[in-house]
Order: sequence, then structure tokens, then C-alpha cells
Amino acid sequence: MKQLMVIIMFMFSNAFAAGGNISSDNRIDGMRPDAPELAAMGNYNIGVRSDVFYHQNQIDVLNINEEEDFPYYDRPLPVEIWYPAETMESGGEYKDVFLRDGKTKATLYGSAVRGAKPLKTDTKFPLIIISHGYPGNRYLMSHFGENLASKGYIVVSIDHTDSLYNDAAAFSSTLYNRPRDQKFVLMKMAELNQTSDHFLNGMVDSDNAGLIGYSMGGYGAVINAGGNITEMVAGSKDFSPKEILNTHTKSDEFDHHMSGLHFKAIMPIGPWGKELGIWDDAGLSNATVPMFVIGGSQDDTSGYENGIKAIYDKSVNADRYLLTFENAGHNAAAPIPAPKETGSVEYPDSERPLYGHYADAVWDTLRMNNIAQHYATAYFGKILKKQNDMERHLMLFEDAKGLKLDHTPAQ
Repeated sequence: MKQLMVIIMFMFSNAFAAGGNISSDNRIDGMRPDAPELAAMGNYNIGVRSDVFYHQNQIDVLNINEEEDFPYYDRPLPVEIWYPAETMESGGEYKDVFLRDGKTKATLYGSAVRGAKPLKTDTKFPLIIISHGYPGNRYLMSHFGENLASKGYIVVSIDHTDSLYNDAAAFSSTLYNRPRDQKFVLMKMAELNQTSDHFLNGMVDSDNAGLIGYSMGGYGAVINAGGNITEMVAGSKDFSPKEILNTHTKSDEFDHHMSGLHFKAIMPIGPWGKELGIWDDAGLSNATVPMFVIGGSQDDTSGYENGIKAIYDKSVNADRYLLTFENAGHNAAAPIPAPKETGSVEYPDSERPLYGHYADAVWDTLRMNNIAQHYATAYFGKILKKQNDMERHLMLFEDAKGLKLDHTPAQ
């Protein structure tokens, strides 16, 4: 027992001493010396811009009355857009970013230049959409945004209304809107590519689109991969007022309401729902989009054996990978290193400091970010860019201690 305690103390001290669980400089583009090969930033200089998309005439889930007709509204979705840029500059700020308590704000720093001129080429850039958890915001996984844009992608990260740190509302809204938000942004980006006066005109290859979803973003990603939720959940008044989730029980029904383009590859990180019965084996068997699942073996939010790994195991008709961070929790790979402000702010309804929302007790956050960037580069490069040389990177790299990687082709 004494020896076990010494090992545990070493793991904790190593994680925090490395400085990866609190970022003293609030940078989102950090790179450790031991980062795997493909984690490094790419050859493109990058720009970033903010925008707000409006999904018109959507059901206003928060104001549903069982005795009345559905209320409708134009649903706002603020986004952050990263893109290859025609600039020799590097570096910029992300100001007034809400942290987990919904009150504290921070300024983040990265490589993207705010408002930089977009790089126009003869070919379009594949699209990656990023979808945060509940609650979260569009900056929580901004390390993916900058990293992938530097490698020749257009990357869009969504602020999901009713799921944000400063506006988190009834969970039913997230359950209904999450996959719809993801699909709508894909369709909106295709529209902007055809809009002559938009800065992205002619740049977006929406026919080759990927999706990174964390936690509830992962839930939405599995639905967009074709996974159908159970009728039991769709009939629950708590989860599904007036049975609004019925459209999520059949892939063709969801597509009827959200027709158009489809994702070619998804990366669910800590995807939520299986452990609580959101999907059964039959529903997951309808998922056909290739997926690269990432999770921690000690995830106590989504569950591992009966949650994350079960989604991987039961999605039998999708070509799929599972990358496991041994002994990591729910924060594996997705969140940026905790901003310095989190070290002194108490976590809501807890004695823990705020950094607990971002950090892992065992793994260094920056180490996990770099590993995830490596595999995202290889995975999306192989599928969306058709780079066959990426296949060799879809295996464990040298010094991959504490990692497990599985691959199962579609049956």
C-alpha cells in the first residue's frame, strides 16, 4: 500500500510540476518537447474571425408548453473561424473568454492573427467543426482550431446556445439542438463558400467535412454518424418535451429535417450518453461514418467500459479507432490547459479550484492536447485529404506511455 501511495503521489506531482494543468501564459498553442511528430503546427500562417450564425425558425425548447403549439425562434450560434491566411504575422488574442463559473473572464493567446486576409488558392480547404460539452464554449478546444487551420483546414468552433458557461439552461435543449447545431453549421459553411462577398468565398470544401465533439458534442457527433437514440429516451418528458427527440430515433427522419451535406469523419472525445441508455446496440449499429473515439479509462461523467468503449464496440458498421488515456478522467485531451485565472477562483458548488474543470489529476493537459493534435492530423488527413501516408501515424507512436489504441474495421 505504501508503495502504491508513493506512485500515486509521483503521478500527481509530475502532472502539476510540468505546468500543463495551469497555463501561466494562457497560451492555447503550446507544444511540449516530447510531442508526437504530427502535433507540430503546419506550414500555413493562420487567421481567425468571429461571427454569429442564426438557425432560423427553430423550436424554442425552453419555452415548450405541453398544451400549446410549438414556439419558434431564430437560434443564435456564435462561432470562431480559423483559416489559412495570407499574412507574415503570427500571434493574437482571444479577449473576454468566460471560464467555467460563467463570471470570470480571461484573455487567451495563440498563433492566429485576428482578421487576417484569407489565403485564396486553386483548391478548397476541407472543413472541421468543433463542438464543446455541457457547459462549455467555443474556446474550450481552440488548440484544435489553430493547429488544424495551420495544416490547411477551415475550422469552425460553435458556441451552443443554452449550453454555455454563462447561459447553461435545461438539458432538454442541448439534447435536441446539439446534433442539429452541428449539421446546420456544416450547411451554413457550404452556403458561405458560395457567397461572393464573404471572406470564405471559394475556400470551403464542405464535401470533405469532419467533426470533433467533446462530451455532449460527442453525443451530437454520434447522432450525425447515424447513431439512433432509444425510443425510451425520446419518450421521456424530462429529456424530450412533446417528444421532440423522436427525430433522433431514425437516421432517415433526422436527415429529413436536416437534409443536405454529411460529415465524412468524426472524432468523439468522451462522448456522453451510452452509460445512461441514450443508445442501445441496435441504434449504434446504424452509425456508419468513420470515427476516432478518444477517452479516459477513469471517465466518471460519460463512463468508460459501459460508456465510451461501449460506443466504440457497438458501432459495428463504422470503421473506428479508440484511443484510451489510461487513468485519465473526463477531461482527457479536449480542454485547453487551464487559464491562470482558474488557480484562484473556487469551482461552483465545490471546494476545488476552478482549474478542476480543465485539468486531469494524472495526465499533463498539454501532453494530452499534443497527442490529440497528432491523431487528429493523421485521421482527418487520411480521410478528408486522402493522404495515404497518414496511415502509418494511426498507430501508437514511440514513447506512447499510458496510451492504448484499438482499431476495428466496419463489419
